[in-house]
Amino acid sequence: MDNETPVSGGRRPVAYLNEQFLNSPDARAMRILAEFLEPLAHFRREKIRDTVVFFGSARITETGPMSQYYQDARTLAKMLTEWSDQFTNHTHRFVVCSGGGPGIMEAANRGAHDANGKTVGLNIGLPFEQLPNPYITPELSFEFHYFFMRKFWFAYLSKALVVFPGGFGTMDELMELLTLTQTQKLAKKITVVLYGKKYWQEIINFEALLKYGMISPEDLNLFHYADDPAAAFELLQAGLLPYASQLDTLETPAIAKSRNPQNPAGT
Repeated sequence: MDNETPVSGGRRPVAYLNEQFLNSPDARAMRILAEFLEPLAHFRREKIRDTVVFFGSARITETGPMSQYYQDARTLAKMLTEWSDQFTNHTHRFVVCSGGGPGIMEAANRGAHDANGKTVGLNIGLPFEQLPNPYITPELSFEFHYFFMRKFWFAYLSKALVVFPGGFGTMDELMELLTLTQTQKLAKKITVVLYGKKYWQEIINFEALLKYGMISPEDLNLFHYADDPAAAFELLQAGLLPYASQLDTLETPAIAKSRNPQNPAGT
């Protein structure tokens, strides 16, 4: 049956109840909008003001060869959640958010869970079935089809970003946030911590990008390195404290604002 075929009795369902239509290419815009509106409703209901996002590989396990990164992510997320509890009033501040899957994502959600805090998981449907880890706050566990809508929610609420060792996905997410920061498309300052200096300096040669003129010297100030939870926590505190005194409201900062001579503020 196509979208024009009547159901039994000669009547077709209204469009918003027509599953065949909703899953068709013609309704793609509605599905994209749903991946904005449904999380937005949950964040407002759960009073999530802003987040600290943890990126990192799904392949780093609690007992594997790089397990120290798992333990460090868990420890740092717990420290951050315990610290941020002092700013919770009408809204929840600096909530740990991850990609919702296993590995470093699980470790981050687990650390926040250890501290009895709310924690967000933005999972993505993949061919090899990345399942949500069990430490996400149930009301804040989301499943996305569109990568770009998932990335939108990473950027929209985040005030800081911690990037543990990872592969293509982690680098994709890191570079997108750095690009938004570099081009001033984020209407806020975001603290970026690359966790594991040796790993990141081997994987991405930022100095070579500078040498060949692909980035500016000041672009190297867009991120910091840390090699232990205490150092990372100190960097996060310094970046987050200026936001802590802001009015406790559910209004969230805009991103990707257009700039033009008639509208220099980008509003």
